[in-house]
Amino acid sequence: MKTLEFKGSVTANGQIRVPSQIAEQIPKGETVQIVLAWGSPNVEDAWKALGRQGFEAAYASEDSVYELLDQ
Repeated sequence: MKTLEFKGSVTANGQIRVPSQIAEQIPKGETVQIVLAWGSPNVEDAWKALGRQGFEAAYASEDSVYELLDQ
């Protein structure tokens, strides 16, 4: 499963707009799973984000070959 993260808001009629730079990365017709989070971030969330940033910083483009294993 691939993931993308973005910040947005809910309109008065309950819709969430997906930014175009995010939407263009998702193949047309692909089923997506939506997770919503709101409220003030807590310390645990900050540590998780910091850990993820460290992990992703070590990711090399050559590692993308492993993404093919999911298909």
